[in-house]
Amino acid sequence: MAWNQPGNNGQDRDPWGSSNNKGGNSGGNKGGRDKGPPDLDDIFRKLSGKLGGLGGGKKGGDGNGTAQRNAGNGGRLVSIVAVAAVVIWAASGFYTIKEAERGVVTRFGKFSHQVEPGLNWKPTFIDRVRAVNVEAVRELSASGTMLTSDENVVRVEMNVQYRVTNPERYLFAVTSADDSLRQATDSALRGVIGRSTMDRILTEGRTVVRSETQRELEETIRPYDMGITLLDVNFQTARPPEAVKAAFDDAIAARENREQAVREAEAYANDKLPRARGDAQGILEQARAYKARVTLEAQGEVDSFARILPEYKAAPQITRERLYIETMERVLGHTRKVLVNDKGSNLMVLPLDQLMRGQAGASTGNAQDGSSSLLRLPPASGSNERANSRSSFSPGDIMDQRRVNAQRSDTQREGRE
Repeated sequence: MAWNQPGNNGQDRDPWGSSNNKGGNSGGNKGGRDKGPPDLDDIFRKLSGKLGGLGGGKKGGDGNGTAQRNAGNGGRLVSIVAVAAVVIWAASGFYTIKEAERGVVTRFGKFSHQVEPGLNWKPTFIDRVRAVNVEAVRELSASGTMLTSDENVVRVEMNVQYRVTNPERYLFAVTSADDSLRQATDSALRGVIGRSTMDRILTEGRTVVRSETQRELEETIRPYDMGITLLDVNFQTARPPEAVKAAFDDAIAARENREQAVREAEAYANDKLPRARGDAQGILEQARAYKARVTLEAQGEVDSFARILPEYKAAPQITRERLYIETMERVLGHTRKVLVNDKGSNLMVLPLDQLMRGQAGASTGNAQDGSSSLLRLPPASGSNERANSRSSFSPGDIMDQRRVNAQRSDTQREGRE
């Protein structure tokens, strides 16, 4: 049955625990028989009294036992809430630091200590932990359009690699270590580019720019002690602005062509100069050898003449004949001829090589070769015999006869002297 059902059967079923025989609305009901809807003021008043009993206060119309029971229930509820809050606060303080990280603990905003990797605990709302990776290699890029020493503009890009070695200094030495490093890199790079020419930056000076930038960057960040260590500085690219890139490409191509031509000329010179030096040295050596040979031959002839002169003075006729015979041996020793003595006043010289060549020709040619191959040499003395033998010389042997006559005349001249 509903709590507000009319009649006496529902008089004790209202949710506020009130009965119909209490005052407050008896004006329209007699003896509680005809009960109407409960008064809202009475309902709120009873609810306020119950809430006050939970806080330990006394409520008008309640007994001492009810007040004590409500106070006990309120105390237990506060204790349970307090314990739960402590448990939640303690559980929220556990945290984990990874293997590659280090934890920096600040207490009320001030650095307290540093924690190692693993499970750790901190008092929540009191300590704050910031994890810093100390093993990862970090990268920072710097680029921009910069002015060179020869008043040219060049676009430069550089990459800096570094690692955090001191988490405390990295977080608290400067406002932002990464931004400070970026500004220092840009300043060092602009200083180095401003002292270099554009041709050097674009060609062979890249390594020098890289090393000088790294040195200046280390000198710049050292006083700040930001807790970072530079690992490497990479000079990535350097190029002219896009507006003049075509002209610079042409200039670079011309420079490369010039260098190629210079290298080819050097290669040609390196090939020709050693050969020329070798040829010149060979000519000098040949000249020295010829000089030494001629000198030694002249000395030998002088010595030979000096040895022959006493013998010639002792026996001139014998010496002349011996010299004549030796001269003829030297003249005719290397010719393929046969000397025939016809027991007369003439000496025949037969060139067998010409005779053999003549046999391969025509019969007429053979006869002519046979007649012309006969050479008669007069003896050493007697001008008449020489005149007769001269008439029998063939045209092909005139040169041989002239050589023999010249050597004979020399020999006779030496004998007369």
